[in-house]
Amino acid sequence: MARCTAPSRGHRTSNGEANCPACRGGRSRGYNSYSSPSYSSYGSSSNSSGYVGQTRQSSSRGTAKPTWSRSGSSTLYTPAEVRALTPVRKTVVERSALPQLRDVFLCHAWDDRRITATQLNDLLETQNVSVWFSEKDIPLGMPFMRQIDKGLANSRIGIVLVTPAFLKTIANEGVADKELSALLARDLLIPIAHNTTFDALREVSPMLGSRNGLSTEEDTLAEVAAKIAELVQV
Repeated sequence: MARCTAPSRGHRTSNGEANCPACRGGRSRGYNSYSSPSYSSYGSSSNSSGYVGQTRQSSSRGTAKPTWSRSGSSTLYTPAEVRALTPVRKTVVERSALPQLRDVFLCHAWDDRRITATQLNDLLETQNVSVWFSEKDIPLGMPFMRQIDKGLANSRIGIVLVTPAFLKTIANEGVADKELSALLARDLLIPIAHNTTFDALREVSPMLGSRNGLSTEEDTLAEVAAKIAELVQV
């Protein structure tokens, strides 16, 4: 049986169809109107969820570019990340008229302050993000909780570094738990899961665990910082 040449040579002209051994003379209607496949998932249209179209597949993860992504940026997000960050981006833009505010308040467990939290702080500052971080923003001898209240009030959004140590702190209702309550009340919160999962977070804090955020399960801490930097820079 003769094979149709439409997939390889096309039938856009009369000669193309006439030279096809299967379709000459109109005997086959299967490929007469054959055209190149559509790659609409690579488009650039935006929508209310904060997408600028769906982009390529990266490993097994669908990736997308949000509307706030900078021109030429190589940072890619999952659709779930774009949905989670879009409302926060709206707040960032609304509060950008207040120049005295820090970009982010970094909430973390006490045990993470000298390693993971410091690493995240440094990565963000490298990308010109102003961070309220207790290790550098609470002077010796100052009331700890009062300074935290000031930091929360003077930051556009809060990021919560969720680690095994943080989960233990939340369970014991430590200082991080008090910070978390304030951030949840303001609805300006982005959880960042590091060396743990959102399932583990839901076991100790269903309210925080119900919110999507960022994770180092597939991204590095540097890549997470790059996403936060894009989000807060207006």
